Amino acid sequence: MSPPAGVSAQLRQLIYYHLDNGFTENALFLAGRLQAHEPRSPDAAHLLALCNLRLGRYKAAVECARAKGAHTQHLGCAYIFAHACLGLERHEAGAHALEKVRSLWAGRSHWNKHSETSRRHVPDAAACHCMLGKLYAAHGDTRRAIDCYVEALKLNSFMWDAFTGLCDMGAVVRPQNVFKITPDMLASISHAATNGYASQPPPSQESQDARNPFVATPDIDPFNAPSRSAADVGLSLGGANLLSRLNGRNAPTNGASAQPAYPDAETPVGNGQSMHVEHGIMGDVGDTVLAEQPDRALAPGRKPRIPAFATAEEPPRMRPITSRVRTKTNPEGDQTDIPRPIYQNGHKRTVSGHALQQAQNPPAQPSDPTAAPPRRSVRLLNSITQIRPGSSRPAGSSSKDAESKERRELRKARAVAPKARSGTASTVGRVVSGNRKPHIEPAEPSKPESRPASAAAMAVAPPLRMAPPADTSRERDVLTWLLDLLLKIGSGYRHLSRYDANKALESFQAVPKAQRETPWVLAQIGKAHYERTHYAEAGTMFRRIREMTPSSLEYMEVYSNTLWQLKDEVALAHLAHTLMDQDRLSPQAWCALGNASSLDRQHDDAVKCFSRATQLDPKFAYAFTLQGHEHVANEEFDKAIAAYRNAISADNRHYNGWYGLGNVYERLGKFEVAEKHYRAAAEINQNNAMILVRIGLVLNRMKKIEPALLQFDKAIKIDPRSVMARFRKSQVLLKLNAPEEALNELLYLKDAAPDDPNIHFLLGRCYKKLRNRASAIRHLTIAMNLDPKSHGVIKEVMESIDQEEDGGWSSEDDH
Repeated sequence: MSPPAGVSAQLRQLIYYHLDNGFTENALFLAGRLQAHEPRSPDAAHLLALCNLRLGRYKAAVECARAKGAHTQHLGCAYIFAHACLGLERHEAGAHALEKVRSLWAGRSHWNKHSETSRRHVPDAAACHCMLGKLYAAHGDTRRAIDCYVEALKLNSFMWDAFTGLCDMGAVVRPQNVFKITPDMLASISHAATNGYASQPPPSQESQDARNPFVATPDIDPFNAPSRSAADVGLSLGGANLLSRLNGRNAPTNGASAQPAYPDAETPVGNGQSMHVEHGIMGDVGDTVLAEQPDRALAPGRKPRIPAFATAEEPPRMRPITSRVRTKTNPEGDQTDIPRPIYQNGHKRTVSGHALQQAQNPPAQPSDPTAAPPRRSVRLLNSITQIRPGSSRPAGSSSKDAESKERRELRKARAVAPKARSGTASTVGRVVSGNRKPHIEPAEPSKPESRPASAAAMAVAPPLRMAPPADTSRERDVLTWLLDLLLKIGSGYRHLSRYDANKALESFQAVPKAQRETPWVLAQIGKAHYERTHYAEAGTMFRRIREMTPSSLEYMEVYSNTLWQLKDEVALAHLAHTLMDQDRLSPQAWCALGNASSLDRQHDDAVKCFSRATQLDPKFAYAFTLQGHEHVANEEFDKAIAAYRNAISADNRHYNGWYGLGNVYERLGKFEVAEKHYRAAAEINQNNAMILVRIGLVLNRMKKIEPALLQFDKAIKIDPRSVMARFRKSQVLLKLNAPEEALNELLYLKDAAPDDPNIHFLLGRCYKKLRNRASAIRHLTIAMNLDPKSHGVIKEVMESIDQEEDGGWSSEDDH
């Protein structure tokens, strides 16, 4: 037994139902049934690949999408193939697949076309450009990645991944030029307002239950045409019975185009929802079982909102399609093949049950268009009693039987009538109400209906109600607010990606409080404080994140590093155990555990933890860097170099890896190589004073005193509170025999760090050069009390305090 028509559409509907409700395994099973039913269909292959991609089965998704995406030029399959290649790190193959079908997505835009009831199952140009940017960036082609990201943002300013991708690559980005309303956005919201999207509020569930939301526009009416020729079959489409005549099972032969008037408009489907069909790409994906009917392809595009052209009064509430009113000024000009009921004499009867009188039989009383029309039951009763004069009683009985039979057929037709019909344009807009009760209600004079009662009332079309001009101000205000929010957050992210922590904090402070008090923004603020070496403020931010979302794992490696810098062993141990309980397979949890072991001076255990983190995520550059720090603590410099290089391979802009390599080479005495790596780190992070201090120290070791002093001055300009920069600068100034300038720096340091023995020791040396013997002895004594281990060195300086030259002093001393 061959499967009936409609199986494919029903399977697609079930697949999307399970995908939308999170039952991906069910969707995958049904996608297998669809693939078996339609083995040659690219749409079936696309759905099967999509289900595998949602489940993280990248290899299976590649296998399902490869053939159809490459040979049949199917956009959906090509996009899924590229997405899976990104997960499998086959970046070049994924980019080639998308580039091959560029003609299918170039120029396509789905912005502002997604809603709860309308979907696009294939990507548009912005999504494809963003995916290409990700593929090229992972492949190392920075130039092409930047170009793709820029194109994606030009088409869709809300493509946040493209913006962050540009920032992460270090590209020059101006957020004020990205997050702004484009002409395409204005055109989109204006078009939506004109077609009833923007100006009307979304209908409530109660109103949707009361009437069908699909509304015809004056130039697109699937039920009536302005004029018909004699060859037009009208509503009689060749069916044998009344139901087939009313439902229109056969396609019309009037030569109407099968393409909808609005190719981007939404099409009503059988379940009362609107789902877009990608013509030429997705076939009938998203349609219901009704899509298998021949007349389904000819259904014009409809918008599920009230159009701009509406009548001034409440539009006539129509019966279901089997009982709709035919509105025309010349009844004789519209010929149909519906047979005339035998019980009417000289009257034409429309599908809705109206009896239109001929010109030779005018109505006895002029009908009042403003009067309340009679109920349908009254009109049916009147039509039954209209028996031609001179008829006998048996003839009346026969008419009664025919009337009863006709009424039964009308009820059946109304019960099973589909919600969408093919047709041509009409000059009168009308509301299709498909949710009326099927039974005949008793007549209620106090509750008038809005449907006309006679041909006199229907002879003149109701006056058109001019809708107010398309008001896009509300939609524009919404877009302006959203883009302004993204501009503030994006500006902060951009400054933070350039390690300008001060400007980043200013931008994040401008974010509204409700948006600022969210885990993601708080994490960015915490990272900014961490880059400023304000570890207490950073710890406060991350603690708030833990209170808000205890299950959050993102950026917890930064929190664990913050606690390590604060030497808070209890909090760090608690964080590590909590994260391990939450997810033992997360690299952040193993980093926290490694930091806790490192703070406890268990460096070997820390190395094992960081190694486990890199196994779980080979692109986790910070774990490689922390592993290198532990190797340095164990003086395993070869292993440390390997770890730092792995960090740079994972993320070329990870300045900590470059800094670590410079530190190792400095310890090995390779100062020129160390300077090279330090400068690479400084080029990435131009706002870190410590990197400049290390460059100055290396230059000083190479006897380049003036360039070293310049680096210390740059570090102080970046961070005036940097103790290390001022201390090293004062050392160089003393070596250059400039004790007065050195004294100014040291006095600032004495107030900033009064308990540091190195500062007091250097102050004693400075006063010695200035021949201030009392001050020199006082500060040298303070240094001896603060650091008893340096008693020998300090005593030697005190004994030589009256000598002219201080041969034992050099700027290389680390006191």
